[in-house]
Amino acid sequence: MYETKKRLQELTERFTSYEAHLGIVEKKKRLEILDSETADPHLWNDQEKAKMLLQEAANLRDELAEINDVRETLELLESLLSDEDAQTELESELTKTERRISKLELTSYLSGKYDKKNSIMSIHAGQGGTEAMDWSSMLYRMYTRFCERRNWSVELLDETPGEEAGVKSVVFKITGQYSYGYLKRESGTHRLVRQSPFNADNLRQTSFAMVDVMPELEDMDVPDVEIKDDDLDISFTRAGGHGGQNVNKVSTAVRIVHRPTGIVVSCRTERFQEQNRKYAMNMLRAKLWQLEQEKALKEKKDLKGEYVPPSWGSQIRSYVLHPYKMIKDLRTNVETGDTEKILDGDLEEFIEAELKLK
Repeated sequence: MYETKKRLQELTERFTSYEAHLGIVEKKKRLEILDSETADPHLWNDQEKAKMLLQEAANLRDELAEINDVRETLELLESLLSDEDAQTELESELTKTERRISKLELTSYLSGKYDKKNSIMSIHAGQGGTEAMDWSSMLYRMYTRFCERRNWSVELLDETPGEEAGVKSVVFKITGQYSYGYLKRESGTHRLVRQSPFNADNLRQTSFAMVDVMPELEDMDVPDVEIKDDDLDISFTRAGGHGGQNVNKVSTAVRIVHRPTGIVVSCRTERFQEQNRKYAMNMLRAKLWQLEQEKALKEKKDLKGEYVPPSWGSQIRSYVLHPYKMIKDLRTNVETGDTEKILDGDLEEFIEAELKLK
């Protein structure tokens, strides 16, 4: 009984500390403002803004409801302490509540301006030829499975298949609260060591792929990022792959070149040209924002030390499948021998450790 009471007290103190730094009053006020704005009969005159406001309101409402429910659960567990017949149930509920509190505490690390945003992830094959392209497709599957575990939706935006296997590059949008905050530290080079399935001798092969994660940004999110029409080269081509017959008969694929920076973005998976153009512009906006962030951090350096942007030299994680099995994050030193679990999308341990990096 003493241990159970002590455990409940520690959980209550953790939750109280979490609540104190959350700004619940401000969140409730923000929700009131959003409810007022979404009640405007002219709301849907701007469909994009309407969707964003409704999504923000729904996310806030869910967050406040979860906090309130955990608070009420802790109060209920307190009342069960004196009931000897309820001890087994009490222990079980304490374990569940501890997991819920740990999940809530993680959001305290997601305080960046755009952490709540949807994200755009791109994966590019590096050194290793066909092996690297296959490795890129393995990473795509890994992140897709991770998103499925969190009930986030994944939408393919652009894909360049490999000649023999895998993909040269793939770009996809991840829709889900805090998806950018959770995934932003996945940016960097991912290294794979394994026996090659692409040669008869099964030689050991080292492959590289680069992952890049950006927030999905609209015009209203980054007013300081100015995109002039005169700076853009926009071309339309027929898209291949998924999307039905229309996608191959009409020039729906969009490619945009930003002349001042040389940034190139493309989107080809939607059936309608305007939708592809919108997604491509969002990608360009995010890349320009990212470029500005990198410049600013380069000038003042990051608090963690010298800032290193995602590049082929910034290896963050090593995946060894032969001669032994080991996946290790080179920043947090988190490692595991259960490689199949990680490649199947169970990335929680790695990502939680990344979030806590100072």
